[in-house]
Amino acid sequence: MFSKKTSKALMSAVLGTMLLVTGCGGGGSASPGTDGGKSEAPAQSTGKKVINIGLKADPPSMDPNISTSLYDRQVYASLYDKLFDIDPSGKIVPMLAESYEVTPDGKTYTFKLKQGVKFHDGTDFDAEAVKFNFERNMKDEKSKRKGDMKFVESVTAVDKNTVKVQMKEPFAPFLSILADRGGTMVSPAAVKQYGDQYLNHPVGTGPFVFVEQVKGDHVTLKKNENYWGGAPKVDEVTYKVFTNGTAKVQNLRSGMLDIIDDTPVKEIPAVKGDSSLQLTAESGWGYQGLYLNNSRAPFDNKFLRAAVDRAIDREALVKVLFNGYAAPARTAFAKGSLAYNEELNKPIPPNADEIKDLLAKGGQPNGFSFKLYITSSPENEQLGAVLQNMWKQYGINATLEKLEYGQLLETGEKGEFDALQLGWSGRQDPDQNFHDFVVTGTANNDGRISLPKLDELVLKARSEVDETKRKALYEEATKLLQDEAGYSYLYHQYVLIGMNKKVSGFTYVPDGIIRTATLDKQ
Repeated sequence: MFSKKTSKALMSAVLGTMLLVTGCGGGGSASPGTDGGKSEAPAQSTGKKVINIGLKADPPSMDPNISTSLYDRQVYASLYDKLFDIDPSGKIVPMLAESYEVTPDGKTYTFKLKQGVKFHDGTDFDAEAVKFNFERNMKDEKSKRKGDMKFVESVTAVDKNTVKVQMKEPFAPFLSILADRGGTMVSPAAVKQYGDQYLNHPVGTGPFVFVEQVKGDHVTLKKNENYWGGAPKVDEVTYKVFTNGTAKVQNLRSGMLDIIDDTPVKEIPAVKGDSSLQLTAESGWGYQGLYLNNSRAPFDNKFLRAAVDRAIDREALVKVLFNGYAAPARTAFAKGSLAYNEELNKPIPPNADEIKDLLAKGGQPNGFSFKLYITSSPENEQLGAVLQNMWKQYGINATLEKLEYGQLLETGEKGEFDALQLGWSGRQDPDQNFHDFVVTGTANNDGRISLPKLDELVLKARSEVDETKRKALYEEATKLLQDEAGYSYLYHQYVLIGMNKKVSGFTYVPDGIIRTATLDKQ
Protein backbone atom coordinates (compact mmCIF):
# COMPACT_ATOMS: atom_id res chain seq x y z
CA MET A 1 0.00 0.00 0.00
CA PHE A 2 1.02 3.58 -0.55
CA SER A 3 2.02 4.99 2.83
CA LYS A 4 2.38 8.60 4.01
CA LYS A 5 6.01 7.84 4.87
CA THR A 6 6.68 6.62 1.35
CA SER A 7 4.84 9.59 -0.11
CA LYS A 8 6.95 12.03 1.91
CA ALA A 9 10.20 10.36 0.88
CA LEU A 10 9.26 10.31 -2.78
CA MET A 11 8.00 13.86 -2.77
CA SER A 12 11.33 14.91 -1.28
CA ALA A 13 13.05 13.18 -4.18
CA VAL A 14 10.81 14.99 -6.65
CA LEU A 15 11.36 18.40 -5.06
CA GLY A 16 15.08 17.75 -4.87
CA THR A 17 15.14 17.04 -8.57
CA MET A 18 13.11 20.15 -9.36
CA LEU A 19 15.63 22.28 -7.46
CA LEU A 20 18.48 20.56 -9.25
CA VAL A 21 16.88 21.27 -12.63
CA THR A 22 16.42 24.95 -11.80
CA GLY A 23 19.96 25.18 -10.51
CA CYS A 24 21.29 23.74 -13.76
CA GLY A 25 19.52 26.38 -15.81
CA GLY A 26 16.87 24.00 -16.97
CA GLY A 27 14.47 26.81 -17.56
CA GLY A 28 12.26 26.96 -14.54
CA SER A 29 11.30 30.52 -15.44
CA ALA A 30 11.37 30.93 -19.17
CA SER A 31 10.17 34.15 -20.73
CA PRO A 32 7.37 34.13 -23.32
CA GLY A 33 8.46 32.79 -26.66
CA THR A 34 11.65 31.25 -25.40
CA ASP A 35 12.89 27.81 -24.56
CA GLY A 36 16.59 27.56 -24.16
CA GLY A 37 17.20 30.87 -25.89
CA LYS A 38 14.72 30.58 -28.76
CA SER A 39 12.52 33.48 -29.68
CA GLU A 40 9.57 33.84 -32.00
CA ALA A 41 7.81 36.92 -33.29
CA PRO A 42 4.08 37.13 -32.57
CA ALA A 43 2.04 35.48 -35.34
CA GLN A 44 -0.20 38.56 -35.61
CA SER A 45 2.68 40.69 -36.91
CA THR A 46 2.90 38.68 -40.14
CA GLY A 47 -0.73 39.25 -41.05
CA LYS A 48 -1.15 35.51 -41.43
CA LYS A 49 -3.43 33.30 -39.42
CA VAL A 50 -0.98 30.88 -37.75
CA ILE A 51 -1.59 28.03 -35.33
CA ASN A 52 1.46 27.51 -33.09
CA ILE A 53 1.67 24.07 -31.49
CA GLY A 54 4.16 23.29 -28.71
CA LEU A 55 5.71 19.81 -28.79
CA LYS A 56 7.48 18.09 -25.92
CA ALA A 57 10.38 16.92 -28.11
CA ASP A 58 11.93 17.46 -31.52
CA PRO A 59 10.36 15.35 -34.32
CA PRO A 60 13.30 13.19 -35.46
CA SER A 61 12.13 12.33 -38.99
CA MET A 62 9.71 13.63 -41.59
CA ASP A 63 9.81 10.27 -43.39
CA PRO A 64 7.16 7.85 -42.04
CA ASN A 65 9.10 4.92 -43.49
CA ILE A 66 11.78 5.29 -40.79
CA SER A 67 9.83 7.05 -38.04
CA THR A 68 9.54 5.69 -34.51
CA SER A 69 8.45 8.88 -32.73
CA LEU A 70 5.11 10.21 -31.50
CA TYR A 71 6.33 13.74 -32.26
CA ASP A 72 6.78 12.83 -35.92
CA ARG A 73 3.17 11.65 -35.97
CA GLN A 74 1.95 14.99 -34.62
CA VAL A 75 3.45 16.71 -37.69
CA TYR A 76 2.32 13.93 -40.05
CA ALA A 77 -1.30 14.69 -39.11
CA SER A 78 -0.90 17.99 -41.00
CA LEU A 79 1.52 16.94 -43.71
CA TYR A 80 0.25 13.53 -44.77
CA ASP A 81 -2.94 11.50 -45.17
CA LYS A 82 -3.37 7.78 -44.57
CA LEU A 83 -5.49 5.13 -46.19
CA PHE A 84 -7.50 4.95 -42.96
CA ASP A 85 -7.84 7.10 -39.86
CA ILE A 86 -9.20 6.89 -36.30
CA ASP A 87 -12.45 8.72 -35.54
CA PRO A 88 -13.34 10.42 -32.22
CA SER A 89 -14.97 7.22 -30.94
CA GLY A 90 -11.77 5.24 -31.58
CA LYS A 91 -13.09 3.38 -34.62
CA ILE A 92 -11.14 2.88 -37.85
CA VAL A 93 -12.63 4.81 -40.78
CA PRO A 94 -11.58 5.27 -44.45
CA MET A 95 -9.44 8.32 -45.29
CA LEU A 96 -7.67 8.13 -48.67
CA ALA A 97 -9.42 4.81 -49.16
CA GLU A 98 -12.99 5.47 -50.27
CA SER A 99 -14.15 1.98 -49.35
CA TYR A 100 -12.80 -1.56 -48.98
CA GLU A 101 -13.75 -5.22 -49.13
CA VAL A 102 -12.11 -8.22 -47.50
CA THR A 103 -12.67 -11.84 -48.45
CA PRO A 104 -14.18 -14.22 -45.84
CA ASP A 105 -10.81 -15.94 -45.31
CA GLY A 106 -9.28 -12.56 -44.35
CA LYS A 107 -6.50 -12.88 -46.94
CA THR A 108 -7.50 -10.51 -49.75
CA TYR A 109 -8.23 -6.80 -49.34
CA THR A 110 -9.54 -4.61 -52.16
CA PHE A 111 -9.35 -0.85 -51.66
CA LYS A 112 -11.23 1.73 -53.73
CA LEU A 113 -9.33 5.03 -53.56
CA LYS A 114 -10.55 8.60 -53.41
CA GLN A 115 -10.32 10.19 -56.84
CA GLY A 116 -8.83 13.55 -57.77
CA VAL A 117 -6.36 13.65 -54.85
CA LYS A 118 -2.91 15.07 -55.60
CA PHE A 119 0.36 15.18 -53.70
CA HIS A 120 1.79 18.59 -52.83
CA ASP A 121 4.21 18.29 -55.79
CA GLY A 122 1.26 18.03 -58.20
CA THR A 123 1.59 14.32 -58.94
CA ASP A 124 -1.44 12.03 -58.71
CA PHE A 125 -2.37 9.96 -55.70
CA ASP A 126 -3.50 6.72 -57.32
CA ALA A 127 -3.19 2.94 -57.17
CA GLU A 128 0.42 3.00 -58.39
CA ALA A 129 1.33 5.41 -55.59
CA VAL A 130 -0.25 3.09 -53.03
CA LYS A 131 1.62 0.11 -54.47
CA PHE A 132 4.89 2.11 -54.32
CA ASN A 133 4.34 2.99 -50.66
CA PHE A 134 3.52 -0.59 -49.68
CA GLU A 135 6.59 -1.96 -51.44
CA ARG A 136 8.85 0.74 -49.98
CA ASN A 137 7.65 -0.14 -46.49
CA MET A 138 8.12 -3.85 -47.17
CA LYS A 139 11.51 -3.80 -48.88
CA ASP A 140 13.45 -0.63 -48.12
CA GLU A 141 16.63 -1.46 -46.23
CA LYS A 142 16.01 1.16 -43.53
CA SER A 143 12.26 0.64 -43.25
CA LYS A 144 10.78 0.54 -39.74
CA ARG A 145 7.51 -0.68 -41.23
CA LYS A 146 8.68 -4.16 -42.24
CA GLY A 147 7.02 -5.71 -39.19
CA ASP A 148 3.74 -4.03 -40.14
CA MET A 149 3.95 -5.48 -43.63
CA LYS A 150 5.21 -8.93 -42.69
CA PHE A 151 2.08 -10.73 -43.84
CA VAL A 152 1.63 -8.84 -47.11
CA GLU A 153 2.39 -11.18 -49.99
CA SER A 154 1.70 -8.90 -52.95
CA VAL A 155 0.15 -5.58 -53.95
CA THR A 156 -1.56 -5.06 -57.30
CA ALA A 157 -2.77 -1.85 -58.93
CA VAL A 158 -5.96 -3.25 -60.48
CA ASP A 159 -6.79 0.05 -62.16
CA LYS A 160 -6.06 3.72 -61.44
CA ASN A 161 -8.30 3.80 -58.37
CA THR A 162 -8.31 0.19 -57.15
CA VAL A 163 -5.64 -1.69 -55.18
CA LYS A 164 -5.67 -5.36 -54.23
CA VAL A 165 -3.51 -6.60 -51.33
CA GLN A 166 -2.94 -10.32 -50.98
CA MET A 167 -1.96 -11.52 -47.50
CA LYS A 168 0.11 -14.62 -46.72
CA GLU A 169 -2.28 -15.36 -43.86
CA PRO A 170 -5.06 -13.51 -41.99
CA PHE A 171 -3.69 -10.48 -40.17
CA ALA A 172 -6.11 -9.03 -37.59
CA PRO A 173 -4.43 -5.60 -37.07
CA PHE A 174 -4.05 -4.80 -40.78
CA LEU A 175 -6.55 -1.92 -41.01
CA SER A 176 -5.27 -0.45 -37.75
CA ILE A 177 -1.76 -0.45 -39.24
CA LEU A 178 -3.08 1.34 -42.33
CA ALA A 179 -4.51 3.99 -39.96
CA ASP A 180 -0.96 4.65 -38.79
CA ARG A 181 2.42 5.15 -40.47
CA GLY A 182 2.03 1.88 -42.40
CA GLY A 183 -0.79 3.50 -44.35
CA THR A 184 0.73 6.99 -44.65
CA MET A 185 1.11 7.98 -48.29
CA VAL A 186 4.24 9.82 -49.48
CA SER A 187 4.90 11.09 -53.01
CA PRO A 188 6.74 8.43 -55.06
CA ALA A 189 8.19 11.18 -57.26
CA ALA A 190 9.68 12.98 -54.25
CA VAL A 191 11.19 9.76 -52.85
CA LYS A 192 12.78 8.99 -56.23
CA GLN A 193 14.11 12.55 -56.54
CA TYR A 194 15.60 12.93 -53.08
CA GLY A 195 16.49 9.38 -52.02
CA ASP A 196 17.95 9.32 -48.50
CA GLN A 197 17.35 13.07 -48.24
CA TYR A 198 13.59 12.66 -48.65
CA LEU A 199 13.15 13.29 -44.92
CA ASN A 200 14.31 16.89 -45.59
CA HIS A 201 11.89 17.28 -48.53
CA PRO A 202 8.70 15.50 -47.39
CA VAL A 203 5.70 15.55 -49.74
CA GLY A 204 2.26 14.24 -48.79
CA THR A 205 -1.37 14.89 -49.65
CA GLY A 206 -2.26 16.45 -46.28
CA PRO A 207 -3.89 19.79 -45.45
CA PHE A 208 -0.52 21.53 -45.00
CA VAL A 209 2.67 21.65 -47.10
CA PHE A 210 6.21 21.38 -45.74
CA VAL A 211 8.17 24.66 -45.60
CA GLU A 212 11.14 24.00 -43.32
CA GLN A 213 12.42 22.14 -40.28
CA VAL A 214 15.07 23.67 -38.02
CA LYS A 215 16.21 20.78 -35.88
CA GLY A 216 15.58 21.25 -32.19
CA ASP A 217 13.52 24.39 -32.81
CA HIS A 218 10.52 24.21 -35.15
CA VAL A 219 8.74 22.73 -38.17
CA THR A 220 6.76 25.14 -40.38
CA LEU A 221 3.97 24.10 -42.75
CA LYS A 222 1.77 26.25 -45.00
CA LYS A 223 -1.82 25.82 -46.15
CA ASN A 224 -2.54 23.34 -48.97
CA GLU A 225 -4.95 25.46 -51.02
CA ASN A 226 -5.96 22.40 -53.07
CA TYR A 227 -6.58 20.02 -50.20
CA TRP A 228 -9.14 17.38 -51.20
CA GLY A 229 -10.96 17.81 -47.90
CA GLY A 230 -11.32 21.57 -48.41
CA ALA A 231 -8.72 24.30 -47.88
CA PRO A 232 -7.67 24.76 -44.22
CA LYS A 233 -8.91 27.87 -42.43
CA VAL A 234 -5.47 28.96 -41.21
CA ASP A 235 -2.45 29.94 -43.32
CA GLU A 236 0.26 28.13 -41.41
CA VAL A 237 0.90 25.59 -38.70
CA THR A 238 4.17 25.82 -36.81
CA TYR A 239 5.34 23.12 -34.41
CA LYS A 240 7.72 24.49 -31.79
CA VAL A 241 9.92 22.34 -29.58
CA PHE A 242 9.69 22.92 -25.83
CA THR A 243 11.52 20.31 -23.81
CA ASN A 244 10.74 22.36 -20.69
CA GLY A 245 7.07 21.83 -19.87
CA THR A 246 6.85 24.90 -17.62
CA ALA A 247 8.17 27.14 -20.39
CA LYS A 248 5.70 25.56 -22.79
CA VAL A 249 2.76 26.36 -20.51
CA GLN A 250 4.00 29.91 -19.96
CA ASN A 251 4.09 30.40 -23.72
CA LEU A 252 0.55 29.03 -23.97
CA ARG A 253 -0.64 31.46 -21.32
CA SER A 254 1.08 34.39 -23.02
CA GLY A 255 -0.54 33.55 -26.36
CA MET A 256 2.71 32.67 -28.12
CA LEU A 257 1.47 29.09 -28.39
CA ASP A 258 -2.10 28.13 -29.26
CA ILE A 259 -1.97 24.42 -28.40
CA ILE A 260 0.41 22.24 -26.41
CA ASP A 261 0.64 18.49 -26.94
CA ASP A 262 1.22 17.67 -23.29
CA THR A 263 0.61 19.59 -20.07
CA PRO A 264 2.88 18.80 -17.10
CA VAL A 265 0.75 17.75 -14.14
CA LYS A 266 2.17 20.45 -11.89
CA GLU A 267 1.03 23.05 -14.44
CA ILE A 268 -2.55 21.79 -14.70
CA PRO A 269 -3.89 24.12 -11.96
CA ALA A 270 -2.42 27.10 -13.83
CA VAL A 271 -4.05 26.01 -17.10
CA LYS A 272 -7.39 25.29 -15.44
CA GLY A 273 -7.26 28.60 -13.59
CA ASP A 274 -6.65 30.65 -16.73
CA SER A 275 -9.98 31.74 -18.21
CA SER A 276 -8.44 32.00 -21.69
CA LEU A 277 -7.40 28.34 -21.76
CA GLN A 278 -9.01 24.92 -21.85
CA LEU A 279 -7.63 21.48 -21.01
CA THR A 280 -8.45 18.14 -22.63
CA ALA A 281 -7.63 15.37 -20.15
CA GLU A 282 -8.40 11.84 -21.36
CA SER A 283 -6.90 8.42 -20.61
CA GLY A 284 -4.74 7.32 -23.52
CA TRP A 285 -3.91 4.03 -25.25
CA GLY A 286 -0.21 4.06 -24.47
CA TYR A 287 2.24 3.25 -21.71
CA GLN A 288 5.53 4.38 -20.26
CA GLY A 289 8.14 2.01 -18.95
CA LEU A 290 11.73 0.78 -18.88
CA TYR A 291 13.68 -1.16 -21.45
CA LEU A 292 15.96 -3.51 -19.54
CA ASN A 293 18.67 -4.72 -21.92
CA ASN A 294 18.12 -8.49 -21.93
CA SER A 295 21.26 -9.05 -24.01
CA ARG A 296 23.95 -7.85 -21.63
CA ALA A 297 24.83 -7.70 -17.92
CA PRO A 298 23.33 -7.03 -15.52
CA PHE A 299 19.94 -7.49 -17.19
CA ASP A 300 20.72 -10.65 -19.13
CA ASN A 301 19.88 -12.11 -15.71
CA LYS A 302 16.10 -12.55 -15.38
CA PHE A 303 16.21 -12.47 -11.56
CA LEU A 304 17.91 -9.06 -11.53
CA ARG A 305 15.39 -7.76 -14.08
CA ALA A 306 12.60 -9.06 -11.87
CA ALA A 307 14.13 -7.48 -8.75
CA VAL A 308 14.17 -4.05 -10.45
CA ASP A 309 10.63 -4.52 -11.70
CA ARG A 310 9.17 -5.74 -8.39
CA ALA A 311 10.83 -2.92 -6.43
CA ILE A 312 8.75 -0.28 -8.24
CA ASP A 313 5.72 0.94 -6.31
CA ARG A 314 3.59 1.96 -9.29
CA GLU A 315 0.66 3.20 -7.26
CA ALA A 316 2.94 5.54 -5.30
CA LEU A 317 4.72 6.66 -8.45
CA VAL A 318 1.48 7.65 -10.16
CA LYS A 319 0.14 9.38 -7.06
CA VAL A 320 3.29 11.41 -6.45
CA LEU A 321 4.09 12.35 -10.03
CA PHE A 322 0.72 12.52 -11.75
CA ASN A 323 -1.91 13.27 -9.10
CA GLY A 324 -4.45 11.02 -10.77
CA TYR A 325 -3.64 12.01 -14.38
CA ALA A 326 -2.17 8.57 -15.18
CA ALA A 327 -2.94 4.95 -14.29
CA PRO A 328 -0.48 2.36 -12.89
CA ALA A 329 0.54 -0.19 -15.53
CA ARG A 330 1.91 -3.71 -15.55
CA THR A 331 0.89 -4.49 -19.12
CA ALA A 332 0.99 -2.88 -22.56
CA PHE A 333 -2.81 -2.63 -22.70
CA ALA A 334 -4.82 0.25 -21.23
CA LYS A 335 -8.54 0.29 -20.52
CA GLY A 336 -10.50 0.15 -23.74
CA SER A 337 -8.05 -2.20 -25.45
CA LEU A 338 -9.26 -5.57 -26.67
CA ALA A 339 -6.42 -7.13 -24.64
CA TYR A 340 -6.96 -5.20 -21.39
CA ASN A 341 -7.05 -7.44 -18.31
CA GLU A 342 -7.67 -5.62 -15.03
CA GLU A 343 -6.11 -8.32 -12.86
CA LEU A 344 -2.90 -8.52 -14.91
CA ASN A 345 -2.63 -4.74 -15.01
CA LYS A 346 -3.25 -4.28 -11.28
CA PRO A 347 -0.22 -2.82 -9.44
CA ILE A 348 1.44 -5.07 -6.85
CA PRO A 349 3.13 -3.37 -3.85
CA PRO A 350 6.84 -4.24 -3.48
CA ASN A 351 7.56 -7.18 -1.20
CA ALA A 352 10.95 -6.86 0.49
CA ASP A 353 11.35 -10.61 1.04
CA GLU A 354 10.57 -11.37 -2.61
CA ILE A 355 13.06 -8.75 -3.84
CA LYS A 356 15.75 -10.05 -1.47
CA ASP A 357 15.15 -13.57 -2.78
CA LEU A 358 15.36 -12.42 -6.42
CA LEU A 359 18.65 -10.62 -5.77
CA ALA A 360 20.05 -13.76 -4.14
CA LYS A 361 18.93 -15.96 -7.05
CA GLY A 362 20.51 -13.43 -9.41
CA GLY A 363 23.87 -13.76 -7.66
CA GLN A 364 23.74 -10.23 -6.18
CA PRO A 365 22.41 -10.69 -2.61
CA ASN A 366 23.75 -7.28 -1.54
CA GLY A 367 22.36 -5.43 -4.54
CA PHE A 368 23.95 -4.11 -7.72
CA SER A 369 24.37 -1.00 -9.86
CA PHE A 370 23.29 0.02 -13.35
CA LYS A 371 22.86 3.09 -15.55
CA LEU A 372 19.42 4.36 -16.58
CA TYR A 373 19.11 6.64 -19.61
CA ILE A 374 16.30 9.20 -19.56
CA THR A 375 15.36 12.25 -21.61
CA SER A 376 16.43 15.65 -20.35
CA SER A 377 12.94 17.03 -19.61
CA PRO A 378 12.33 18.03 -15.96
CA GLU A 379 9.37 15.62 -15.83
CA ASN A 380 11.56 12.68 -16.82
CA GLU A 381 14.24 13.72 -14.37
CA GLN A 382 11.62 13.62 -11.62
CA LEU A 383 10.52 10.18 -12.76
CA GLY A 384 14.13 8.99 -12.70
CA ALA A 385 14.66 10.40 -9.21
CA VAL A 386 11.57 8.66 -7.84
CA LEU A 387 12.65 5.32 -9.33
CA GLN A 388 16.17 5.78 -7.97
CA ASN A 389 14.74 6.29 -4.51
CA MET A 390 12.51 3.22 -4.74
CA TRP A 391 15.38 0.94 -5.79
CA LYS A 392 17.95 2.32 -3.37
CA GLN A 393 16.26 0.89 -0.27
CA TYR A 394 16.91 -2.62 -1.69
CA GLY A 395 20.58 -1.97 -2.52
CA ILE A 396 19.84 -1.41 -6.21
CA ASN A 397 21.74 1.69 -7.29
CA ALA A 398 20.80 3.42 -10.53
CA THR A 399 22.88 6.19 -12.08
CA LEU A 400 20.79 8.54 -14.22
CA GLU A 401 22.17 9.80 -17.52
CA LYS A 402 20.24 12.38 -19.55
CA LEU A 403 20.02 12.33 -23.32
CA GLU A 404 18.22 14.46 -25.89
CA TYR A 405 15.17 12.60 -27.20
CA GLY A 406 16.68 11.75 -30.60
CA GLN A 407 19.87 10.50 -28.93
CA LEU A 408 17.78 8.35 -26.59
CA LEU A 409 16.05 6.72 -29.57
CA GLU A 410 19.40 6.10 -31.25
CA THR A 411 20.90 4.63 -28.08
CA GLY A 412 17.94 2.30 -27.74
CA GLU A 413 18.19 1.19 -31.35
CA LYS A 414 21.90 0.39 -30.99
CA GLY A 415 21.35 -1.48 -27.73
CA GLU A 416 24.10 0.50 -26.00
CA PHE A 417 22.49 0.73 -22.55
CA ASP A 418 21.67 -1.11 -19.33
CA ALA A 419 18.23 0.44 -18.89
CA LEU A 420 16.39 3.11 -20.83
CA GLN A 421 13.14 4.95 -20.11
CA LEU A 422 10.97 5.01 -23.19
CA GLY A 423 7.29 4.27 -23.71
CA TRP A 424 4.75 4.16 -26.48
CA SER A 425 1.89 6.45 -27.38
CA GLY A 426 -0.49 3.55 -28.01
CA ARG A 427 -2.59 2.30 -30.89
CA GLN A 428 -6.10 1.04 -31.53
CA ASP A 429 -5.09 -2.60 -32.02
CA PRO A 430 -3.22 -4.50 -29.24
CA ASP A 431 -0.73 -5.92 -31.74
CA GLN A 432 0.66 -2.43 -32.29
CA ASN A 433 1.33 -2.00 -28.56
CA PHE A 434 3.10 -5.34 -28.28
CA HIS A 435 4.50 -7.14 -31.32
CA ASP A 436 7.26 -4.75 -32.35
CA PHE A 437 8.44 -4.36 -28.75
CA VAL A 438 8.70 -7.93 -27.51
CA VAL A 439 9.12 -10.30 -30.48
CA THR A 440 12.68 -11.36 -31.33
CA GLY A 441 14.41 -9.03 -33.76
CA THR A 442 11.54 -6.59 -34.26
CA ALA A 443 11.98 -2.88 -34.96
CA ASN A 444 11.26 -1.44 -31.50
CA ASN A 445 12.51 -4.33 -29.39
CA ASP A 446 15.27 -2.19 -27.87
CA GLY A 447 15.41 -4.48 -24.83
CA ARG A 448 16.53 -7.37 -27.06
CA ILE A 449 13.82 -9.63 -25.62
CA SER A 450 14.04 -13.09 -27.20
CA LEU A 451 11.67 -15.72 -25.85
CA PRO A 452 10.54 -18.36 -28.38
CA LYS A 453 7.27 -19.09 -26.54
CA LEU A 454 6.46 -15.36 -26.37
CA ASP A 455 7.18 -15.01 -30.09
CA GLU A 456 4.86 -17.93 -30.81
CA LEU A 457 1.97 -16.49 -28.79
CA VAL A 458 2.23 -12.97 -30.20
CA LEU A 459 2.49 -14.17 -33.80
CA LYS A 460 -0.50 -16.44 -33.28
CA ALA A 461 -2.50 -13.51 -31.88
CA ARG A 462 -1.75 -11.52 -35.04
CA SER A 463 -3.52 -14.01 -37.27
CA GLU A 464 -6.37 -14.91 -34.90
CA VAL A 465 -9.59 -13.20 -36.00
CA ASP A 466 -11.75 -14.48 -33.09
CA GLU A 467 -11.53 -11.71 -30.50
CA THR A 468 -12.06 -13.97 -27.47
CA LYS A 469 -9.29 -16.33 -28.55
CA ARG A 470 -7.08 -13.38 -29.42
CA LYS A 471 -7.53 -11.81 -25.98
CA ALA A 472 -6.60 -15.13 -24.34
CA LEU A 473 -3.38 -15.28 -26.36
CA TYR A 474 -2.39 -11.78 -25.25
CA GLU A 475 -3.12 -12.70 -21.62
CA GLU A 476 -0.88 -15.76 -21.81
CA ALA A 477 1.85 -13.72 -23.50
CA THR A 478 1.59 -10.97 -20.88
CA LYS A 479 1.94 -13.44 -18.00
CA LEU A 480 5.07 -14.85 -19.61
CA LEU A 481 6.55 -11.37 -20.14
CA GLN A 482 5.77 -10.41 -16.53
CA ASP A 483 7.45 -13.56 -15.23
CA GLU A 484 10.56 -12.79 -17.30
CA ALA A 485 10.41 -9.03 -16.56
CA GLY A 486 11.46 -8.45 -20.15
CA TYR A 487 10.11 -4.90 -20.12
CA SER A 488 9.04 -3.02 -17.02
CA TYR A 489 5.72 -1.19 -17.55
CA LEU A 490 5.21 1.80 -15.24
CA TYR A 491 2.01 3.68 -16.09
CA HIS A 492 -0.60 4.42 -18.75
CA GLN A 493 -0.32 8.10 -19.53
CA TYR A 494 -3.18 10.54 -20.01
CA VAL A 495 -3.52 12.78 -23.03
CA LEU A 496 -3.29 16.32 -21.59
CA ILE A 497 -3.75 18.83 -24.41
CA GLY A 498 -3.79 22.48 -23.40
CA MET A 499 -5.38 25.00 -25.77
CA ASN A 500 -6.27 28.66 -26.09
CA LYS A 501 -10.03 29.18 -26.31
CA LYS A 502 -9.47 31.31 -29.40
CA VAL A 503 -8.80 28.06 -31.26
CA SER A 504 -11.88 26.32 -32.67
CA GLY A 505 -12.48 23.21 -34.74
CA PHE A 506 -10.56 20.85 -32.47
CA THR A 507 -11.87 17.32 -31.99
CA TYR A 508 -10.26 14.94 -29.50
CA VAL A 509 -9.28 11.54 -30.92
CA PRO A 510 -8.13 8.77 -28.52
CA ASP A 511 -4.73 8.38 -30.19
CA GLY A 512 -3.83 11.84 -28.82
CA ILE A 513 -2.81 13.20 -32.22
CA ILE A 514 -3.82 16.82 -32.92
CA ARG A 515 -5.66 17.01 -36.27
CA THR A 516 -5.20 20.47 -37.81
CA ALA A 517 -7.29 20.33 -41.02
CA THR A 518 -10.36 21.84 -39.34
CA LEU A 519 -8.66 24.20 -36.88
CA ASP A 520 -9.42 27.91 -36.91
CA LYS A 521 -8.34 30.83 -34.75
CA GLN A 522 -10.09 34.06 -33.81
